[in-house]
Amino acid sequence: MTLQAERTYKITDQDKETFERDGYWISPKLLDDGQIERLREAHERIWSGDYDGDGLPMNHYRANSNPDALRKLDNGWWINDEVRRTVTDPLIGELTADLLQADEIRLWHDQVIYKPGIGDKATAVGNVGWHQDYGYWQCSSNPGMVTVWIALQDTDLTNGGMKTIVGSHKWGLIPDSNTFFNPNMEELRDKYAAGRDWVEEPCILKAGQASFHHGLTFHGSGANTTTEPRMSVVAHLMPGGTSYRAGVQRHDNIRLLGPRPQQGQPFANAYFPVLFQR
Repeated sequence: MTLQAERTYKITDQDKETFERDGYWISPKLLDDGQIERLREAHERIWSGDYDGDGLPMNHYRANSNPDALRKLDNGWWINDEVRRTVTDPLIGELTADLLQADEIRLWHDQVIYKPGIGDKATAVGNVGWHQDYGYWQCSSNPGMVTVWIALQDTDLTNGGMKTIVGSHKWGLIPDSNTFFNPNMEELRDKYAAGRDWVEEPCILKAGQASFHHGLTFHGSGANTTTEPRMSVVAHLMPGGTSYRAGVQRHDNIRLLGPRPQQGQPFANAYFPVLFQR
């Protein structure tokens, strides 16, 4: 399959079956090598504070000054043009719409994530704890959201690639599953498995491929044991019509609805751009 064919890829019945059964689906290569290199350069610019325009990102997380710590920035599309082009790409919108069988897809927010390579150091500082993305997004009326995790290098378990828990999206929302920053993977596994079938499956990706996973799918990742960073750009997407659930949980996206958000108000303004509409 040529790259051009991959850029026009259409979701098949088998893809839908895989997504509905497992809670995630891995795409063909969606970015060409030039775009991958530009996004890697965007990482370097972002972490050095070199932003496009006069805005600021929504959140910028870095665990103190530890060079081995994970770096995560939310809404990179506000401050980097290459990230904006990627996370608002109509193709990932169309693929998501077809996986969810939805008529419209909007951006919820993005993330720019950098996991430093720590080599053979024995540390859990680079771990991302088992969590459900919707555990953070309960102010949203629709748990059927999708995370598109785009690899900017070949990614497997050696460099801290993601693992999913197969079929865990069928468990519903599990209490206190907003544990991205808890590095104790074993403790979290014991907490969330609770007699359920806990089947870990690695997302092995070539540079430019993406994992599309459901907002309720448990996932996490271990340390990057190589000497090179693991870089990714992540688009969190929602079906059109997704609206605000008042009084449930705080999230910074609520503030983007204005000074007095109302129950049932749709996340449908310029902060939540449309990627795809039928």
